[in-house]
Amino acid sequence: MKVLKFGGTSVKSPEMIRKVGSIVKDALAQEPVALVFSAMSGVTDQLANVAMLASQGNDTYIQSFKEIEKRHMSAVSELLPVHNQSYVLADVKVLLNELEDVLQGLFLLKELTPKSRDFVMSFGERLNSSIITEYFKTLGLPAELADCRKLILTDNNFGNAAVNFEVTYKRIADHFNGSANLLIFPGFIGATELNETTTLGRGGSDYTAAIIAAAINASLLEIWTDVDGMMTADPRKVKKTFTLEQLSYKEALELSHFGAKVLYPPSVQPVLAKNIPLKIKNTFNPSAPGTLITEQTGHSNLAIKGISSIDSVALVTLNGSGMVGVSGFAMRLFSALARKRINVILITQASSEHSITVAIAPVDAPAAKQLIEEEFSRELQAGQVEPVVVEEGQSVLAIVGENMRNTPNISGRLFSALGKNGINVRAIAQGSSENNISFVISQTDSRKALNVIHEAFFLSGTKVLNIFLIGTGLVGSTLLEQLQSQADYLLTNHSVEIRVAGVANRRKMFFEEEGIHLSEWKKALESSNEPMERAIFAKKMHELNLRNSILVDCTASAEIVELYEAALKHGISIVTPNKVACSGPYDTYRHLKQLASRRGVKFLYETNVGAGLPVIKTLNDLTQSGDKIIRIEAILSGTLNFLFNEHKAGVSFSSVVKQAQELGYSEPDPRIDMNGVDVARKILILSREAGANLEFSDVVSENFLPDDCRKATSVEEFFQILPRYDEYFENIRRKTESEGRRQRYVAVYENNTAKTGLRTVDQSHPFYQVEGNDNMVLFTTERYKARPLIVKGAGAGAAVTAAGVFADIIRIADF
Repeated sequence: MKVLKFGGTSVKSPEMIRKVGSIVKDALAQEPVALVFSAMSGVTDQLANVAMLASQGNDTYIQSFKEIEKRHMSAVSELLPVHNQSYVLADVKVLLNELEDVLQGLFLLKELTPKSRDFVMSFGERLNSSIITEYFKTLGLPAELADCRKLILTDNNFGNAAVNFEVTYKRIADHFNGSANLLIFPGFIGATELNETTTLGRGGSDYTAAIIAAAINASLLEIWTDVDGMMTADPRKVKKTFTLEQLSYKEALELSHFGAKVLYPPSVQPVLAKNIPLKIKNTFNPSAPGTLITEQTGHSNLAIKGISSIDSVALVTLNGSGMVGVSGFAMRLFSALARKRINVILITQASSEHSITVAIAPVDAPAAKQLIEEEFSRELQAGQVEPVVVEEGQSVLAIVGENMRNTPNISGRLFSALGKNGINVRAIAQGSSENNISFVISQTDSRKALNVIHEAFFLSGTKVLNIFLIGTGLVGSTLLEQLQSQADYLLTNHSVEIRVAGVANRRKMFFEEEGIHLSEWKKALESSNEPMERAIFAKKMHELNLRNSILVDCTASAEIVELYEAALKHGISIVTPNKVACSGPYDTYRHLKQLASRRGVKFLYETNVGAGLPVIKTLNDLTQSGDKIIRIEAILSGTLNFLFNEHKAGVSFSSVVKQAQELGYSEPDPRIDMNGVDVARKILILSREAGANLEFSDVVSENFLPDDCRKATSVEEFFQILPRYDEYFENIRRKTESEGRRQRYVAVYENNTAKTGLRTVDQSHPFYQVEGNDNMVLFTTERYKARPLIVKGAGAGAAVTAAGVFADIIRIADF
């Protein structure tokens, strides 16, 4: 025989009770069963509330009672044929009248004792089990209602009564021996030797089912609830959870202790003691296989079985030099807490014996502090220990699995994943059994941590990147197009899922935690009611606290750079083509790099120098592998190279500049490219990456643009003035060409100095053959002294710059 227990959500309505009837009939076709039922969902809370109102002399309890009465009377009317209703309604009405009389007594006495509260609370299971029994009879099932108060003997600790197992097991076994019917038991209740009704505390209906299963040595205990089984994590917090096929009792109890709501550990102790298998099943999805819980963990390649959490705890710490080497401190601390029945969730102690930290429920924190300080009052006065420190707003997370003890680097994977996402671990506890690693973090990081860990251990290497993009101009919008077109490929072939969780332009911003549909980002942004404000954008990004977050800055704004430091401190990586941060003050550049390193995140700016070319990466590879940079010589402006390549006989210089603007190779104001500032910034960044401590003012930069072109008050005026100098630029072109040379705007770093300027090169120089808007960088090093290492390719245009940003994002996925 197996025992089936149905929770409150499984029997919350007549519709669900009918579904349960079908499940029971199918089960009976396989083997004999016994049934345990909870109260209808919500009724237990309603009963507790109505008892409290009545005892307070609040006559609104009558309306609450009427709602309970109506719900149960309606259930009879909906479930039973008309000719069967009268006597069932009469029986239900008798129970309801009894409840009403008790409530009237509480109202008159204005007193609610634990004993009377238990009696009121018992009516939820008693009413529901009675109705279900009569309904099952109409299905042709030989249903028989048992009164658990005559079977389960308890003490008089009302609200959480302890069971006398010896007497209880005998009574239950005798009851089964005396009946061949389908026995139905109301959960949650028992009685004392004086026939006083008691309740079995939290998880009481599960407890009832486990007691019955143990008493008859059942083949299986099935707990029917509203989920498919025990999940790898809380599905309300982690979207990609899945059901575990099998767990050991140890694993299940560890997960339940740390917040998994499917089981309450004490409630399953009777079946655990007798090694009776337990299965979690879903009433809403009966065909789902559920989770089987036995002595064995089952065959699984998973290193861990699940992640669980307790959302809100307080850390209480006792520390002081007087604790070192003195025995009895821990005993006294825990004895003090035990006197007030304060439950300790987690314990850690420094090997120096200088401190002991415990995690407890926040509601117990004030009492715990007082108890401990009273216990150690003498030591406090003597300065041997310090005042107790209480830190609230913490969460306990645990990873659980018996396979952990056979798998190396579990801790490494766990804490590496947390560290890379900026999650600070406050305390750690691991038993020598290695079934559980528990740790304490800030409550604000709990959701993020659950997703990070789940991704690291369960998603076969799949990594979710959450992008916050500022700047939807040419580069930003092109990047979004590239992300959309590559999404399926990256997920299928590289297990990388990229979500754009926030996007902003100069006017508006829009956020979507689960990711913006990239085909509709423009519409979403335009329809947003949130004006773009830097501080609010940053605050929202930090508060969402998503794992693997990346701030992508596709602006040229110094104001957006001001968000970088806080982002890095929050564990958010940064990818940007914006040169302001890396070409600004050296101290700022160095601080951001060091901060990213300390926080375990990435600060990537490859597109600062060569658009999509791997210039900075190549330079870093050289220096990090021990090579010494002798000279860097580079064409770093695709725009300028385009101008000098396309300025040919019969083509005016001003028309080539206009063409570069229209093709998007230059900035909307081409003078930004032509004044040499952009190239100076790029060679400064390369110099710094090579190890030089240079400021922008140290770069010697030549500006080849005439003064009145530079001083034009607008772009329009600039293009009116520039044609006046077409002959000037044509003369330079003719002279250079007649000498068999070509013009190139070149940047050079050598001997700790950086400079830029217009120069000519002959056919023997690599720069001579650089076409179109290409860039070229020559690295002369100790290893590449005879022939420099060359990096060459397109160096301008939204597509290649966006591709470079995209490549940096993917580098973070590989991190």
